[in-house]
Amino acid sequence: MKAEIFEDHFTVPKSAIDEMDHVNNVVYLQWIQDIAKKHWESKTDDTIRNTFVWVVLNHYIEYHHPAFINDKLTIQTWIDHHRGVKSERHTKIINTTTQKVVTSAKTMWCLLSKETLRPARITTEISTLFVQNT
Repeated sequence: MKAEIFEDHFTVPKSAIDEMDHVNNVVYLQWIQDIAKKHWESKTDDTIRNTFVWVVLNHYIEYHHPAFINDKLTIQTWIDHHRGVKSERHTKIINTTTQKVVTSAKTMWCLLSKETLRPARITTEISTLFVQNT
């Protein structure tokens, strides 16, 4: 089974720029969380989303090249692997014009029961939503 890459495109807004005139590090973290949410919502229905919720256990982020106002960016995310209640998600932010990787990240997520907020094992039903059919 191969992970399916989920992708989005956007232009860096002025609000993302810090006093050094490039995208602020905290903004990258927000984009990483936003794309994970979009990916989850694109693959699940209300029943699943009303049953489960994800929480972050940790983030590992590498900043390779700066991004600036009006840069066109591509953001990609995929599930690398999962085991039990944990899922490792990777994210890559790429400058669409230069094709340089701006930022890469690895995030460990934990699936919770939305009702009890206790860890919930990742089911086959959920895991198969995020792989390519080959």
